Formats: sequence, structure tokens, C-alpha cells
Amino acid sequence: MTRSIDYGKLMHRAMRNLIQDVLCDVRDNGLPGAHHFFITFETTHPETNIADWLKERYPSEMTVVMQHWFDNLTVTDDGFSVTLNFGDQPENLYIPYDAIQTFVDPSVEFGLRFESQEDEDEEDTASQTDSSDEEVAAPEPETADEADVVSLDSFRK
Repeated sequence: MTRSIDYGKLMHRAMRNLIQDVLCDVRDNGLPGAHHFFITFETTHPETNIADWLKERYPSEMTVVMQHWFDNLTVTDDGFSVTLNFGDQPENLYIPYDAIQTFVDPSVEFGLRFESQEDEDEEDTASQTDSSDEEVAAPEPETADEADVVSLDSFRK
């Protein structure tokens, strides 16, 4: 059997390490300037830990915003925990990096999109390692009922 380099998995690991580095800097120094993050993650991931009422409201995925108010940011090699405010109700969340679907900082038009684990498994089955599926995307602010992901092209002049 011929050995090959799995660039897709290497790229995903590097992108998750980038998120960890950014969150460590925010933990240590706060958010600089206008920087803020939209983070969409799988609520069904076995290591995701969120309040039951949030899981009921967002049964498959959820987008959170780290901007004006967040507290208790803890960053580990596997994920991060943070306390966010939901309608004047602080809630602690634990989000593993493997559960993250998108990470966007719209203040500098930067974003990462991760394919789901199922998509990665399908690629493994087909022996494809094309990492061109990563694209820059920016979710719009979350409404009371839903969150949408839009292309950053709509923000460019």
C-alpha cells in the first residue's frame, strides 16, 4: 500500500492550532480594537458542554459571539471554555476545537470553515485529501431564532 500525506487533516490541525493561539492571546491580553469572533460549533459533539436549555434551543449547531462581554476564558489543547451572557443569564460553555464549524473575525475579514467529521470520513473512503473546501465565511449576527453564514464577498468593496 502506498503511503500518502493527508494534507486535509494537517490543514485542519493547523487551523485549530491557530484558533487556540488566538484564544490564548485574548485570554492573556483581551480583545484588541474592534476584533470579535463568531464561532459556530456542533452542539451534538460528545465533548461539547452547554446548558440543557441551550442544547434544546440549538439541537445541532449554535453560533456564539465573543465581543463586548465574556468571562472566565480558559484555553486548553483540546478546546476552550467561556462564560457568555444570554439575555442577562451568564452561561458557561465548553467547546472542543473538533466541534468548531466556523471561526470568523469580521473586523478583519478573516474566517475559517471546517468540513464536518462525516465529510472528512467520506473523503477518507474516497481517498481524497483535497483541502480546497476551506473557505472564508462570515456569519451574520445571530437573531433570536437562527444564525446564518454568509460569504465575506458581500462585505468587500
